[in-house]
Amino acid sequence: NSEAVDNWTAQQERMDATLAPVAAAALARAAPAAGERVIDVGCGCGATSLALAAAVGPLGHVLGVDISRPMLDRARERAAASGLAQVSFVQADASLHAFPPAAADLVFSRFGVMFFRNPVDAFANLRRAARPGGQYGGGRLLFAAWRGLDENPYFNLSLRAALALVPPPPRPAADEPGPFAFADPERVRGILEEAGWHDMALERCDLMLRAGPPGGAAEAAALAVRVGPASRALADAPQSVREEAQAAVEAVLARHDGPEGIMLPASVWLVSARA
Repeated sequence: NSEAVDNWTAQQERMDATLAPVAAAALARAAPAAGERVIDVGCGCGATSLALAAAVGPLGHVLGVDISRPMLDRARERAAASGLAQVSFVQADASLHAFPPAAADLVFSRFGVMFFRNPVDAFANLRRAARPGGQYGGGRLLFAAWRGLDENPYFNLSLRAALALVPPPPRPAADEPGPFAFADPERVRGILEEAGWHDMALERCDLMLRAGPPGGAAEAAALAVRVGPASRALADAPQSVREEAQAAVEAVLARHDGPEGIMLPASVWLVSARA
C-alpha cells in the first residue's frame, strides 16, 4: 500500500504483458481443471486470478488474495469487466488468513510467496486450506519464484548499470523476504517439508521477457529505476544521480533492442507439491 505499489498498479498492463510467459508456464504446470477451487496467493492486479477463473469455469471458484488495496481495487475492476462471476478477492495476509479448511484443489502463486515473513507458518496455513490426500493425492501447490539475481539479466543488467554510480545496497540475508528469497532450492524444499507439504519438485524454467517494445529503451529504463533492484539501489540517491543512472540503464537496454522489442533472459523456479 505504498508509492512503489502505486507504480506497479499504474504499470499493470505493461507488467502483465512482460510477465505473461511466466504466467503461461506456471498455469500450464498447475493445470487448473473445470470445477476446481483455487487460491491465488499474491494475486496483485488479478491477471492470474482471471486466467485461473476462465480455466475452472462457472462450476469452479478462484479466491485472489493480496495485502495491497490499490492492486485489489484494480483486480475487482478487471473481474467486473470480464464477466467472470467465479472469481472473488480478499485483502488479507495469506500467511494468517482463515481460509475454509481442506477446500482448495489448487494453491497457486506467480511471485507472491517470496515475501512471507515466516514462510513455514505461511505454507502450513496454505496447506491447511488445501484438500488433504496424503503424499500422492489431495490438493496441490504450484508457484513461480525467481531464481538468483545472477541468473536473471532481466534484473541484473539494470542493477549493474545503476551500481556504477551508487554504492551497492546491503545484501539481504538468505532468509530475508524479497524477490530472490527462494533462489536456493534446498531452502525451498526445507520450508515446504516443515510446513507439511509432500512430493515436492522444483523445475527450472528459463525464458525471455520483453522489457519494452522496439525502440522503447527510454520507457523501460524509466520503469527500471522506479521498480525492482535498481530502484532500491537508487532509493537514497539525489535526483541528478537518478537521472544519470536512468540514462545508463537506457544505454544498456538499447543494446538488447530488436524486432520483438527489448528481450532479456530470465530464470524462475516452478515449484510444485501436494498436501
